[in-house]
Amino acid sequence: MSDEALLQLARVSGLMAEWKDAAGRPMTVAPDALRALLGALGLPADSDAQIAESLAAQRHALHATLPPLVTTEAGRELRLDIPPGRYRVEAEDGTAAEGIATPASRGARITAPTLPGYYVVEGGARQLILAVAPPHAHRIIDACPEGRAWGLSAQLYSLRRASNQGVGDYAALETLATSAAALGADAIAISPVHAQFSADPSRFSPYAPSSRARLDVRHAEPGDVMGQPYELPEPVAHRLAELEALPLIDWPAVTEVRLAVLRDLFDAFPNAPQSSRDAFAAFRAEGGAPLQRHALFEALHAAQFQADPLRWHWRDWPAELRDPESPGVAAFAAQHAREVEFHAFLQWLAERGLASAQRAAKASGMRIGLIADLAIGVDDGGSDAWGRQADMLQRVEIGAPPDLFNARGQGWGITSFSPHGLQASGFAGFREMLTAALRHAGGVRLDHVLGLRRLWLVPHGASPKDGAYLRYPLEDLLRLVALESWRHKGIVIGEDLGTVPAGFRPRLEKAGLAGMRVLWFERSGERFTAPAYWTEGAVAMTSTHDLPTVAGWWTGHDLTWRRKLGLHPVESATARQAERNALWEAFKASGTAQGRVPSRASGTAAAQAAAAHIGRAACHLSLLPLEDAVAAIEQPNLPGTTHEHPNWRRRFEMPVDLMLAEPAVEQRLRGLARARRAD
Repeated sequence: MSDEALLQLARVSGLMAEWKDAAGRPMTVAPDALRALLGALGLPADSDAQIAESLAAQRHALHATLPPLVTTEAGRELRLDIPPGRYRVEAEDGTAAEGIATPASRGARITAPTLPGYYVVEGGARQLILAVAPPHAHRIIDACPEGRAWGLSAQLYSLRRASNQGVGDYAALETLATSAAALGADAIAISPVHAQFSADPSRFSPYAPSSRARLDVRHAEPGDVMGQPYELPEPVAHRLAELEALPLIDWPAVTEVRLAVLRDLFDAFPNAPQSSRDAFAAFRAEGGAPLQRHALFEALHAAQFQADPLRWHWRDWPAELRDPESPGVAAFAAQHAREVEFHAFLQWLAERGLASAQRAAKASGMRIGLIADLAIGVDDGGSDAWGRQADMLQRVEIGAPPDLFNARGQGWGITSFSPHGLQASGFAGFREMLTAALRHAGGVRLDHVLGLRRLWLVPHGASPKDGAYLRYPLEDLLRLVALESWRHKGIVIGEDLGTVPAGFRPRLEKAGLAGMRVLWFERSGERFTAPAYWTEGAVAMTSTHDLPTVAGWWTGHDLTWRRKLGLHPVESATARQAERNALWEAFKASGTAQGRVPSRASGTAAAQAAAAHIGRAACHLSLLPLEDAVAAIEQPNLPGTTHEHPNWRRRFEMPVDLMLAEPAVEQRLRGLARARRAD
């Protein structure tokens, strides 16, 4: 077989046969790994004949149909596949204008409108959507032009409020927002609230959802949809009190109880005030086919999974149910219309709760409010993968190549959009996802933002080291991010930690995306970099959900976990003490600490100094994790573990309003606020 033909097919498909590792060394993907990946992408490459056939098919797919959506920037000249001559442009508000397209080598040239937005362009018999992006996204400095801002980051599930709920909910988030705003906070960055699998509450990782376009209904609460506050029946209230008292979230139990409460509410909903019923009807109408498709998936998934646990994945369903547009699915929807409506109702309750939290945040004086978190991928057995099969990568998982910390690489057990599927659909799924994230938020964090440029793909069943990078249309995606950010007036944070290609961070900065500057990584040799030199356009943070808390790091609690679970590498006690000394010197240099280095047991002192330290950062926004606000020693998630560590299950001990009023916590937050106001 010809390796050159194989490499040519890889290039046409977007796979990168060569790449550089974390140390900058050139690496080459083995031919067998390329063949496996190409096969998983639907391009068989096990023989010269297959390669030739796949190459012809891929080229035909790339050129047979014209893209339904083209991106550009406001006022820029561009070439479109329309004939020269008169063309018509219609804006979203219905206003239209005409112009003359000048001849080009292929198609014709026009000048894009100067106002960002989506436009329908008609020229001859050709019609397409033109997505006109602003010069950059809505930036932190645009949202907060008067001084440096600060806020908190929170794992939604970890929050408590006065009444027993068993898990954090949107009402607790609202309380957190108003309480933090009273102390001067401008933002609350939250963990992902993407839709999970209501029929299988054992799936609860916020970064492996069923759908990124819908919400996690387990955080919804009844509110006043019946015209008055909902009162729980005594047995239910007692059960929730038991769950509330647990040190860790029991996801299956709390999901069962909360969904039972919401089902009782749904059964009573025909007697709700007309205003509530009208609001739900309007929500369903606005959600249209995508909302109906997700609700239908939830009903189907429950029916199939409960009938046979081996039918958890939609690919294992009966053939007539695997296609959302099939007559079998339509028949199921008709026969189970009430159940489908219930799942739409749950989405409505979730949206009401999240919207209320954002309104309360803004009404309390926050300039940004909530910052949503957008996961890099979804479970390939979920709603998005079933409902948008042509848009999604199938039979592969995304992950990371081998590096110094993991010689075997990483497989994350999730999938994402196909670059070719995105372009063929006019980026419909990507735009829907961004809109969902920004609809009830003042910003969004893009997890693994490098995924806008490339993702590491691994065929199902293969070792992560036998993967390869797949290219994505970076410029198109950045323009769409900037456009949706501009439309929603929401800031965009890109998680850019770790090794990224040269020039990538400057490109993000030019597009108006804020990077992340985390205390642990801001170093020069053995010294910690002074916060005054951290990137202005970025977000300053003490830590993240995947990293040790300040108190946990200072006390060495993270090392205890790593030794206990056999995770590598494990830093020596001597090395950690040297790092403590260096960090305390950095705190002293920034004016946030004084005196001798505290003992290893003094995690609270380190947390106090660290909060003010990120407040001194040159960054336009500083975000303090709630775990560091209360000087907790446990981190929300420990990468490389599943059941060995209680990931995504920890909760705070106190209701959030009382927690922020605790003297030590309030002192920490006021120290951060003072540091933000300092010159």
